[in-house]
Amino acid sequence: MTLRLLQRVAPTRAVIAATDAGAHVVPGVDSIRVLALRAIDAGHSIADEVAALGQGEAVDIAQLLDAGAIGSPIDHEDPAHVIMTGTGLTHLGSAEGRDKMHRAAAEATTQTDSMRMFLEGVEGGKPAEGEVGQQPEWFYKGDGGQMVAPGGDFTMPHFAQDGGEEPELAGIYVIGSDGTPHRIGLALANEFSDHVTERHNYLWLAHSKLRQASLGPELLVGTPPEHVEGTSRIVRDGETIWEKPFLSGEANMSHSLGNLEHHHFKYALFRRPGDIHVHFFGTATLSFADGVRTEEGDVFEIQAAPFTLPLRNRLTRADAVPVAVRVL
Repeated sequence: MTLRLLQRVAPTRAVIAATDAGAHVVPGVDSIRVLALRAIDAGHSIADEVAALGQGEAVDIAQLLDAGAIGSPIDHEDPAHVIMTGTGLTHLGSAEGRDKMHRAAAEATTQTDSMRMFLEGVEGGKPAEGEVGQQPEWFYKGDGGQMVAPGGDFTMPHFAQDGGEEPELAGIYVIGSDGTPHRIGLALANEFSDHVTERHNYLWLAHSKLRQASLGPELLVGTPPEHVEGTSRIVRDGETIWEKPFLSGEANMSHSLGNLEHHHFKYALFRRPGDIHVHFFGTATLSFADGVRTEEGDVFEIQAAPFTLPLRNRLTRADAVPVAVRVL
């Protein structure tokens, strides 16, 4: 039976365990991070820890989400200890939109760096057990201050040229006291980006990724599904202006999750005990690649089984804030 974990943030904090049979509060813990650390200390799985803690009151997770009482499925008292990163060109078909975008910008007649990196991933992104595969494209998104709760607004900077959705899966990790990374589970995610900035010059990819992101309400624990199929849509003034299916899971990827995880956590700075990592695994489906230009007020909606609740975020723009550096 598929186990999903959620975090209630109002009126009091609580962890919720949900299955097809229903949902209940998990007694004795008020965050998924604390639950995961308890499981690590006990030497068993997070599902075993949930079972050991028993069942509290029954709840309706859809009603709680509609009431704004469900937060992101992971957080930390100090947002600086939540590191958000990601990898791109990881899904079969993901190179098409990126390559078209960069080729049009450069008017190139030769194979782009994006296509070369994608093909290298197809060739070596799923190594045999015990071997190290091709390293993927990697980027930094920010710390936990960039995390937007499900149902919350995406606020693109005043200087942004685009605010575009990226429907995908994200791995959620906690670093144990001995520096070992532990995958808590997978979440549905919108890895919000600025595709116009990226299209101008591939070397601006880093700038385009310094944006907010949002995780779906549910954290799927246990063995990840090989195939995930969902729908991404944009709703404007109550009408769907764009909708498209998206695929994820290792069966639809050019890299294995293990390979992506290895090339992230091979760096010692990402193995600091107690830290939380949110790592976005990439997508092959973008409205921008279909010529859609988003507008303020648009609502992004992503849903996919085995997750049961959608992820919705509205697009807004921040006011300009003067930036000045003082010399001391």
